[in-house]
Amino acid sequence: MKVLVVGANGRVGSHLVNKLVENEHFVYAGTRKDNLRSTSKNARYVHIDLLASPDVIAENMHDAEAIFFVAGSRGKDLLQVDLNGAVNVMRAAESKNIKRFIMLSSVFSLEPDKWNQAFLKDLTNYNIAKHFADHWLINNTKLDYTIVQPGVLKENPGSGKIDVNIDHPGENAIENVVDTLVQSLQDHNTIGKVITMSDGKTPIADALRNL
Repeated sequence: MKVLVVGANGRVGSHLVNKLVENEHFVYAGTRKDNLRSTSKNARYVHIDLLASPDVIAENMHDAEAIFFVAGSRGKDLLQVDLNGAVNVMRAAESKNIKRFIMLSSVFSLEPDKWNQAFLKDLTNYNIAKHFADHWLINNTKLDYTIVQPGVLKENPGSGKIDVNIDHPGENAIENVVDTLVQSLQDHNTIGKVITMSDGKTPIADALRNL
């Protein structure tokens, strides 16, 4: 497929671009920087400014057939980037008739009663932003969405195994999160699903197949 990754220079996004290329997809690597060049013939950097209007964003989506939204401000601009920037990309996708939309979110963003658990109590403003972005995707679009909600991201080697529909927030190897995102694109069973996850015991493909 031809896939747009919004947030392609981030911790998750850079790994995601590489994994999608390995899986023989063509990737538009969306970033606010406009002077980057890819060394792969199956990846091309495109300028995506989350502060721009949906019409401007849509111009650089080209002929993408699916979108991954993995961008984030890392707490610097939660309203304009993590919330409204995500909504702008959703609106742009709908204007281009791109149906498949996979969002990287935060564990329990849709369950405020769990925001006092563990590390989440220090991320309330972030979870508020993700809460309303996720709600917009579910309730205000007709996109074929999947929302992936990991807990703490770690630079550990991926095990290829996760737990889903978890009760408590846990650690997530970035590689496991990336593999879950890629598998979500391939597995139609994930459409319309919110996937809370952590590193675990079930192979990723099996975990998603049995949602």
